[in-house]
Amino acid sequence: MRPTPYVASLRVYEPIDSFELNDQARWKEIKITESTGYEEQLRALKRTIISDSLMVRGDGAHIIDHDGKRYVAPWSTARRVWAALEDFKSSLPISVIPFFIPPSMEEAIREKGEVPENKVPHILTETWMIPPRWFSLFDPEERLRGANNGVPFTIARTELELAKKRCINAHMAVRKAFGPGPAEEEIIQLLNWLNVFDPRSKVELDYGGLAVYLDKLLRESGEDGLNADSSIEDVHHSIAGLSAGDGVMAGEGYERLVSRWRRVSSLEQAM
Repeated sequence: MRPTPYVASLRVYEPIDSFELNDQARWKEIKITESTGYEEQLRALKRTIISDSLMVRGDGAHIIDHDGKRYVAPWSTARRVWAALEDFKSSLPISVIPFFIPPSMEEAIREKGEVPENKVPHILTETWMIPPRWFSLFDPEERLRGANNGVPFTIARTELELAKKRCINAHMAVRKAFGPGPAEEEIIQLLNWLNVFDPRSKVELDYGGLAVYLDKLLRESGEDGLNADSSIEDVHHSIAGLSAGDGVMAGEGYERLVSRWRRVSSLEQAM
């Protein structure tokens, strides 16, 4: 079981030559056999128990080698922590925020220089669910699923330019069906994020620990575990329905997707 079993990730791996030379040298030393995903989550879990300066040790990265070339998705831990904190603060009344993070603590962290530059992270994460728009970036043939040391996993990986084209297609379908609104804006934000990176990059969806829960729930329903998961197909089915103006077709795909992942997200309340 993963240290943080309720997190799914969307990652962009840029070619190593698109980074600064000192980062290239450090990331060339990472062995492709190292479990960087496990290490990233283990460090995150430890920080919930022991306060560890994000600047004390060098940040890590996920690595893939493809056709003799290395691609890197830096963890960007400090940047993602601060982005999460700002999102959390924006969801609370101003009077409540100090109970979670005292102003003195935030000021001390800023004085130590631990507030990262305002750069876009290579990794997006979600807990207990996967946004439908993430699935729209991939085709079923790009999905790999199985078990690693007995632990179920699902990942999908594609070229950045293909992901962008599919994202644009999803945006056009949603805008045609619903017009401007929150759903359309979320897809625009995803496309803007993809546009930041080197066009030679790879995009990866990793179910993370959610694969374990989804596999178990599907088997309990008499299905063939992760092999029965059709989330990518369902999203494409729904998008095709929206593009054709077929509300029934669009609803079928969306309902299959939502009903499947609603069961996973409901486990949060059982923890």
